Amino acid sequence: MKHNFFRVLLGVSSFVPLVVSAQSSTPTTLNGTQLNVPTSSVPFLNFTPDARSGALGEAGVALGDADANAIFWNPSKLVFARQDKGASISYTPWLRELIGDMYYTYLSGYSKVGKNSVVGGSLMYFDLGTVNFTTATGVAAGTFNSREYAVTATFAQRLSRNFSLGVDLKYLNSNLASGSSTPGLKPGATAAADISAFYRNEARDNATGKGLGWAFGGMISNLGGRINYGGNERYFIPTNLRLGTGITYYADQYNKINLVLDFNKLMVPTPNIQTVNGVRTNINAGKNYFSSVFGSFADAPGGFSEELQEITLSTGIEYWYNDVFAVRGGYFGESSAKGGRRYITTGLGLRLQQRFGVDFSYLLPVQQGSPLSQTFRISLLLNLNGANRLLNDDVSSSEDN
Repeated sequence: MKHNFFRVLLGVSSFVPLVVSAQSSTPTTLNGTQLNVPTSSVPFLNFTPDARSGALGEAGVALGDADANAIFWNPSKLVFARQDKGASISYTPWLRELIGDMYYTYLSGYSKVGKNSVVGGSLMYFDLGTVNFTTATGVAAGTFNSREYAVTATFAQRLSRNFSLGVDLKYLNSNLASGSSTPGLKPGATAAADISAFYRNEARDNATGKGLGWAFGGMISNLGGRINYGGNERYFIPTNLRLGTGITYYADQYNKINLVLDFNKLMVPTPNIQTVNGVRTNINAGKNYFSSVFGSFADAPGGFSEELQEITLSTGIEYWYNDVFAVRGGYFGESSAKGGRRYITTGLGLRLQQRFGVDFSYLLPVQQGSPLSQTFRISLLLNLNGANRLLNDDVSSSEDN
């Protein structure tokens, strides 16, 4: 399927469902009301890649029973994974009601190095489909397959019995329309890093299996340079702060319920349009990188109350039977003043012989007409060895200090 270039921008910017350019620094308006919606380039870096978290309202920073997809959500969880090695591949058609050839896929894997360290890597690939270019007079000017990708290397270290840290280093490339009739347009590229932390604990009765587990996780993702497409402008990448918690209720040896809750804050400047010398200017656009990113907690024109509106909520519940079959549901909510994305998620999971797994999720928007309608995700998992091996928590006394 071929489509015009504005549809590429739709796909790029659809992480904020109001259709705005991902590179825009001007405020969005809705029914005549100005909305100061923070936007960034390459928003695909924050797309939920896997079906398990996709079914839990897109929550995952403190979700237990870590698999290879933890590289995206919180790589520090991997030191507590039950398996020594693991891999996963996920597929998501994107905006399939509007554009038939847009999708993204996520490939990830990890391996434990000793008892308390993990290395891993991932590839996120976003295909925006075939673009049909035309000149100003409507004459065909060729086609191009727009695409973006990010390659990530991961290391996580267990620092004590229940606490770990992790770091991701990534290279990202965005090739939206290089080769088109637009002069000077080039692929954009930059490097970035993620920093994460994870704590978990539990209290269970060994005889009955009953008990309670709890976890806390945090991650700052996509800390890195701005991206340039060949012109004079450099655009922010979607630096994001994710904080969350998870609670596990063990009913017995076979039945358990996970409850998860995440809060997300996009750490990019909020548009603040003011009239300076008779010219309407975004006064937040000219700040340096660190002032822009870390000042994003206090740069909204409406003050603290508006900053709170920029926090999105993700929550979900997951039921497992014998660690073989799972049923999931969740909710994602965002302020109407900051995009208004609201949807219910649902899904299923299955683990076969503790080595193979499949997860499926489906998204149900609260409002009609959402471009995210009928979004589904599917993930396949493989545990390469050490399957069903319980984590050995008998660490040395030096690790408990």
